[in-house]
Amino acid sequence: MAEYKLIMPKMGESIAEATIITWLKKEGDSIEVDEAVLEIATDKVDSEVPSMEAGTLSKILFGEGDVVKVGETIAIVNTEGDAPVAAQPVVAETKTEVTAVENTVTVAKEAIAMPVETNGNSDRFYSPLVLNIARTEGVSMSELEAVQGSGKDGRVTKRDIIAYVEGGRTATTAAPAPSTPTLESSEKKTTKASPEISLNPGDEIIEMDRMRKLIADHMVMSKQTSPHVTSFVEADVTNLVNWRNKIKAGFKEREGENFTFTPIFIQAIVKAIKDYPLINISVEGDKIIKKKNINIGMAAALPSGNLIVPVIQNADFMNLTGLAKTVNDLANRARNNQLKPDEIQGGTYTVTNVGTFGNVLGTPIINQPQVAIMAMGAIVKKPAVIETEHGDMIGIRHKMFLSHSYDHRVVDGALGGMFVRRVADYLEAWDTDQEV
Repeated sequence: MAEYKLIMPKMGESIAEATIITWLKKEGDSIEVDEAVLEIATDKVDSEVPSMEAGTLSKILFGEGDVVKVGETIAIVNTEGDAPVAAQPVVAETKTEVTAVENTVTVAKEAIAMPVETNGNSDRFYSPLVLNIARTEGVSMSELEAVQGSGKDGRVTKRDIIAYVEGGRTATTAAPAPSTPTLESSEKKTTKASPEISLNPGDEIIEMDRMRKLIADHMVMSKQTSPHVTSFVEADVTNLVNWRNKIKAGFKEREGENFTFTPIFIQAIVKAIKDYPLINISVEGDKIIKKKNINIGMAAALPSGNLIVPVIQNADFMNLTGLAKTVNDLANRARNNQLKPDEIQGGTYTVTNVGTFGNVLGTPIINQPQVAIMAMGAIVKKPAVIETEHGDMIGIRHKMFLSHSYDHRVVDGALGGMFVRRVADYLEAWDTDQEV
């Protein structure tokens, strides 16, 4: 009989450890392939860890509440066979919704994070995620003790604490008790306090949900970190539009899904990054980190009105078909809160398609710690001057604006302007004979 080592999975590039919440199996229980064995938690997500091998759970190496480093063996599973089974890199499956911008604000939050309030004299266990939400929302430990938990042995789950916050803490979330540490209290204030707003009859007060608060913090942090400059280019994409109209029905019939403009935009951006690799960088103090991988984030609007940025890893290794299928898959799972933590991390450049909402251009905010982002405007028909060998003439052309926002600390106007012009060049010179 062989042994399979179940290890603590990697939950994201910035996460080095996780807390064991609950063992779903006990020693001696049988386990099927991909069956969940335990629940773990970080300060970002609660997840289930599956087994990659079928067998019997022979030994549990850590107890509930233990904090375990990524890569450590947490259990032994006896499997059929004679040779030992090497531990496989398990990917934790997100049990609850992935709070989108939690992972996109990793760098900012690491810089300002405070130690989470501990359980003190309480005998009740709280996961790091629950404690982090409580800290962010200004929920004191005395309040947390009063929250009724729906988890095992009355454990307070993510859903419980969010329901508590959104269900009746208007006064306390708006003004946390002085003794409760909050993210805001730990930040270095660089701006004046917001002016008080007078309320008139009929005005409605809407509390931000947690994701919206994180997005707000991230946007303010990005503006305070990077001096933004935006360059604009108008591109004639008539050939591209005609080509897509020609191939989209066949693609739909063959692949069973739509072929949108987004993978085309991403491919053009990837080509331009290869031409201008100093756009694919990050800044750490006075050092510039030039990224080897080209990982393209694509901003996506959620049904709730919030924003999430799934990432296409190693986009430069994909052809148009691969990009199209990946874009559709990430967009669909984003709308259904099914993205995994690793799928919203590691981006090196971001694109946002504001044309989806009929906007002709936009001035996007950089997704830190990246240094640039591009907004693709709506494609519209316009009268334009067409140069021919027989002279100039007026014709109807499909045109769109590209808006390139970049960090002026490290990207000057020449580089920022040449980059967006190169993306437009690739779109305008689209090969109408290629197949997908």
